[in-house]
Amino acid sequence: MGTNWRLRLAAPTGFGRAGLDAAIAARLEDILAQMSHWRADSVLGHFNRSAAGTWTALPQDFAAVMTAALAIAEVCAGAFDPAIGCLVDLWGHGPVAVAGPPSAGALSRARQLSGYRRLDFDHDRQRLRQPGGLRLDLSGIAKGYAVDALAALLRRRGCSHFLVEIGGELVGAGLRPDGDPWWVDLETPAAGVAPLRIALHQLAVATSGDYVRGHHTIDPRTGIPVETAMAVSVIHRSAMLADAWATALCVEPAEAMRALALRQNLAVRALIRSTDGIEEWLSPALQELIVYDNEAALS
Repeated sequence: MGTNWRLRLAAPTGFGRAGLDAAIAARLEDILAQMSHWRADSVLGHFNRSAAGTWTALPQDFAAVMTAALAIAEVCAGAFDPAIGCLVDLWGHGPVAVAGPPSAGALSRARQLSGYRRLDFDHDRQRLRQPGGLRLDLSGIAKGYAVDALAALLRRRGCSHFLVEIGGELVGAGLRPDGDPWWVDLETPAAGVAPLRIALHQLAVATSGDYVRGHHTIDPRTGIPVETAMAVSVIHRSAMLADAWATALCVEPAEAMRALALRQNLAVRALIRSTDGIEEWLSPALQELIVYDNEAALS
């Protein structure tokens, strides 16, 4: 996934680090072998190259991610879309570098080939039909799924207190050895915005934005990179869903972003560009969770 994983934990009795390292590596390799946009030999890679009308059987992880991805795509009217690999590649965000921005004609052709509504997903048989020329890109949801998968692996191996991260997407469970929750400070890349510290107690957080990699988030509906949101963080029970919702919110204009977060009752911190600079927006669901420093001092 082009990034690293990190784990902190309060080790249970009989903990063996070497065995856990190997188990994590194997679990991540399994997920990459299924859903990597960068590996030609992945199941996703085979689907992307398959002929029109071909059905591809999906392993369990892949099927679970597609189920969630298509459901979110439908709810947000395509602001999040797992079927924009052609557009991602066209802008040079895939495995092959490009010389510059695409032409209008190339963009139009890529848009015609893309879109989740072209997919036929057979839930009962866990298979996906290639409509012809469509390429999947699960970058906006698979990393979050991998974090959830590692959290599940840790619980199966008797670890109840941990903080696991893959590339800035995190899940926290239980408590630190000192009895505190797993504290995570959201990155605040804009001057004048107050810091926000989250207690990840049975919670996940995912952030999408352009403050690290530039304007790489593409609006699936236009095929054009967006520039409104500097950073959007979503706190959720599931890292996979937090990841996908952060991506969806990031492509929306400010008012549409707020409306979508309100409809879905999402806990969101967004840093939004405006004519006056960077505006911070905290959704009502997030505001309900916040304890301010002066409140903490009085408690």
